[in-house]
Amino acid sequence: MVQLAKDFAISDVALHKICRKHAIPTPPVGWWAKQAAGKAVKRTPLSKVKNEAEIVIASADLTSTDAALAEAREKARILASSGEVRSAAAMHPVIRGTLAALRKAKPSDQGLVSVEGAEVIRCTVSLAAADRLADFLPKLLGAAAVQGFEIEIADKGARFRSAEETITVSIIETIDRTPHTPTEAELAKVAAWEKKRDAARRRDSWSFVLNYDRPKIPEWDYVPSGKIGLEFEQVWTRTRAAPRRAFRDGKTQTLEAMVSDIAVGLAVLAAAKTQVRLEQDARQRAWQTEQDRREQAARLAYIEDRRAKALDAILVDMESVDRLRRLIGVLRGEQAEPTEPRVATFLAWADATLAARMARLSPTALEAQFDDSRLFGGDDDRDYGRHRWS
Repeated sequence: MVQLAKDFAISDVALHKICRKHAIPTPPVGWWAKQAAGKAVKRTPLSKVKNEAEIVIASADLTSTDAALAEAREKARILASSGEVRSAAAMHPVIRGTLAALRKAKPSDQGLVSVEGAEVIRCTVSLAAADRLADFLPKLLGAAAVQGFEIEIADKGARFRSAEETITVSIIETIDRTPHTPTEAELAKVAAWEKKRDAARRRDSWSFVLNYDRPKIPEWDYVPSGKIGLEFEQVWTRTRAAPRRAFRDGKTQTLEAMVSDIAVGLAVLAAAKTQVRLEQDARQRAWQTEQDRREQAARLAYIEDRRAKALDAILVDMESVDRLRRLIGVLRGEQAEPTEPRVATFLAWADATLAARMARLSPTALEAQFDDSRLFGGDDDRDYGRHRWS
């Protein structure tokens, strides 16, 4: 199991799960050691199957990635081991709509037709490739269903959806560029233009003929290559190492033979997108927590400043009362009432002022003052927002 796992670039645990899933017996612990020691060992025979079964081990992606995505890929490869899945996906409205739209579209100068919209898969392919899609897309939807995905319509084109994520998809055929061989008609047009130019020069040796109307012969021919590729949306992880998102025809391998690999890639990409979203949510929560902490600190500082100013005002009043009391005592001296009339009038006024100021420092008066100023209660932060922007 350990050696075979290396060949498949999969963990021996995952390979064991695949075997167990398909009722394939594996050697128990110590089996090989007993065999090497010459002890009798029992080989469990394969179970009989009624129908021919195919077990798929999807290709490995050796791109460096983190543990979470590696785990997601291994889980997807275990699911993919069920083999090719054919289902009613062949009659899926999105597939029918995509194929019908491709066959109705007008080819471009390069021989490609493009379709896009809410109810079709975004495609840019040749009409010949469209016939391939009639076979490829049902297989892809079946393999994606094994991984828990279904196709759904969306504003910018059909996309895959799982319980957690959506992944957009597009199919593109590449273009081959070859040197252009001028046709007889093109050469004839150039020759006619040159004849016209030479005639103009003979009529007037000083004439100057511009080349703006010279027939242009293209340097290259662009034709569909017949090789199609599938691309999922780009997802960047925190390590900036993006999971594989593009699958294309190769020299020997076609997309039709890669449906299990594509479905595994879809599952890994969705796991990466979930990871990115959760990390962004965590960063947003951390940012919001810090903002709330700063806001609370600023609010408490505002409240403390208001309370400190109120205290300072009270202490000033108390100092004023104390000074006024001492002044009255000095002026009266040993006499109950001074004999000077103006001083006597001043002292009478000072007594009244002292009584009024002392009354303002009583608990009842302070309570009324604090209530009016919204201080030392649950509303100490009155006008806090307006204070910040003033």
